Amino acid sequence: FVPGSGRRLMRAALAAWPIDSSPAPGTGHPDVTFLIGHRGRARLPLLLATLGSIAAQDQAAVECIVVEQAASAEVERDLPSWVRYIHQQVPDGVPYNRAATFNTAAAAARGAILVLHDNDMLVPVRYAAELIRQCGRGWDALDLKRFIFYLTESDSTRALRGEPFSISDGAEVIQNLRGGSIAITRAAYEAIGGFDETFVGWGGEDLEFWERAETLCTNRFGYLPIVHLWHEAQPEKKRGNDAPGVKRYNELAAVPVAERIARLLRRRGDALP
Repeated sequence: FVPGSGRRLMRAALAAWPIDSSPAPGTGHPDVTFLIGHRGRARLPLLLATLGSIAAQDQAAVECIVVEQAASAEVERDLPSWVRYIHQQVPDGVPYNRAATFNTAAAAARGAILVLHDNDMLVPVRYAAELIRQCGRGWDALDLKRFIFYLTESDSTRALRGEPFSISDGAEVIQNLRGGSIAITRAAYEAIGGFDETFVGWGGEDLEFWERAETLCTNRFGYLPIVHLWHEAQPEKKRGNDAPGVKRYNELAAVPVAERIARLLRRRGDALP
């Protein structure tokens, strides 16, 4: 992007698909459940801002489940009362397993549509309504985001203070990002075996999950903007192809998708009491 083009693009995108914040969503049985995994207090401000954008959803009944995967419950008391909280206890030092947080949250979700969502992404107020509309057309899994506006540290600081969104020259604007926020019906999630919990640490689980989802009726023609709040990169991300999650993805890429689904369904069946 040339200097200033990211700002113009953001203004146009958010004019069409505004992002807002609310202390709580409306009441009633949810149509859509947002599932968020989390660990630690460092990203708590980002999580709270993300929850605010979810609470502001218009023309859709939503709920949100936050699964904190940690040795002790660190953020439960900081979360809004409308958020459903689950503490997934693990020993200190165990690498983060995002797939396990999603499977735990999915088992507790009440909505017919599940949004597998990062704790640092602000969504437009009609995000859930668009998911409902598209699922009504017969799609099983959807990735409706188009532009991800990656705020710089100073951009994020201003946004967290409640100032209007802005993006600095040189900030990243990524189109059609795979992962970060994808949606799937509950029935489809169960049919493909949920997330593969053999992914540990950063990377790969979203890509592998979507490959299995593509055996169903999927929609990846994104058109919605998302604002990504700044944070330090995960240590494993800096390792690129040497990251454990990426290595696991490359291993599974050699296994036919149908066999991967069958394996996961067998594991889920074995895990049932």
